[in-house]
Amino acid sequence: QVLLVNSGGGSVQVGGSLRLSCVVSGYTINMYACMAWFRQAPGKEREGVATITTYNRTTYADSVKGRFTISKDSAKNTLYLQMNSLKPEDTGMYYCSARPSFPCTVTVGFAEYKYWGQGTLVTVSS
Repeated sequence: QVLLVNSGGGSVQVGGSLRLSCVVSGYTINMYACMAWFRQAPGKEREGVATITTYNRTTYADSVKGRFTISKDSAKNTLYLQMNSLKPEDTGMYYCSARPSFPCTVTVGFAEYKYWGQGTLVTVSS
């Protein structure tokens, strides 16, 4: 059984940092072509934030470029999202996800992803 477990969310002030984690079980993290972080703000559609391929190629939404970094630790079978210089508009539920095929970019919609974490809430206040 494939399981993705998110953690690391919380409440921070503007300019703060958080690191989200996604522990994967049931498969080796590099078995899937694409891992991603999505987020969903209240009343808005789930959007792609960052992606990383089996070959560690990454893409980012324009809104987070230069502030967020996606990475993975194969030894720990864990996906990360380092978030710096947080803004109020970064507030939302953050989900990790896995997709067995390419392409692997933030423009690929959430319906194309097969496995999902349960989500972790990030709240950024001014």
